[in-house]
Amino acid sequence: MKRTCFLLIVFLTSLTFIHAQTTAHEMEALLGSRAVSYSQAARFVLEASSQATLSSQQQAFQYAQENGLLPVGACADGAARLDGIAFLLMNSFGLPGGLMYYITKDPHYAYRELIHKNIIQGRVLGSTPVSGEQLLFLTGRMLSYVEN
Repeated sequence: MKRTCFLLIVFLTSLTFIHAQTTAHEMEALLGSRAVSYSQAARFVLEASSQATLSSQQQAFQYAQENGLLPVGACADGAARLDGIAFLLMNSFGLPGGLMYYITKDPHYAYRELIHKNIIQGRVLGSTPVSGEQLLFLTGRMLSYVEN
């Protein structure tokens, strides 16, 4: 019995270690990316928002697409645009938008809403590709906004 418990603990610990290694590699790839893909963004934002915990980027992309969290026409490997990331953030965190966002559910108005809430800072076009560092920064700002 003791040996079974010990083996079970070793097995669970090794799974945790493997998951941590995978996550570390994904974070490293994310930080090194000049333009994140929608699948990378979906995996990271869904985990951060506690919306879903999925084992791969493809599963995260599929989940986000099926649940209307991504802009229409987003491709898994396509470079994520700032307005698309704003749309993903607002939907994943359940942040209500202004009147135009409520009516249209358009990424442009999600982008405008996050500028208004000071989550997106500075003068940046909504069509700008988002780097890994920017994704981390925006997600951190969103977490901070939601907690307050």
